[in-house]
Amino acid sequence: MKLFGSYTSPYVRHCRIVLAQLRQDFQFIPTDYTQSAQQSPAKRVPFLQDGEVMLYDSASIIRYVREQAQPTSEQSVEDFDLFCMVNTALDATVNVFLLERDGITGEHSQYIVRQHERVAAILSELNQRQWPLEGPYTDGQLRLACFLSWAQFRERIHVADYAQLQQFLRALNSQPWFANTHPALS
Repeated sequence: MKLFGSYTSPYVRHCRIVLAQLRQDFQFIPTDYTQSAQQSPAKRVPFLQDGEVMLYDSASIIRYVREQAQPTSEQSVEDFDLFCMVNTALDATVNVFLLERDGITGEHSQYIVRQHERVAAILSELNQRQWPLEGPYTDGQLRLACFLSWAQFRERIHVADYAQLQQFLRALNSQPWFANTHPALS
């Protein structure tokens, strides 16, 4: 099994965590922006090759890996909704990050303003919830932790503005299996 991606990607990080937790043997192949544009029709990381199987999205990779290790594992609809909501915030934050690197900011685009509003609304909603401080963690919770950690690392959000989320992230950061995959370690 080969996982292609970058160490700083929160999507790739989630895949790496699940693979490690399930003790799956895999080869990590560092892949940059240019390589992913050439090797993946989605033109992003991660993507996975397992024999004849090729997957091009972190959600399908996580599902595939879980099904290979535990064929009966199922995700609740509530956790799937959390996963999707966090993915929306993560996608919006990554898009704004990349657009700003190209010099396009909210002053030039209502789209970017809308993305900032979307992320703020999702974080506000999620901050209203109680989060587990001990595992095991669901994929929705892992995606949230990967997003918060990446957004803090890239200075996209101030986690301290969200007390419940900050406490949750602090709990995950105390777990070696999570801390050892931090983007700053790449």
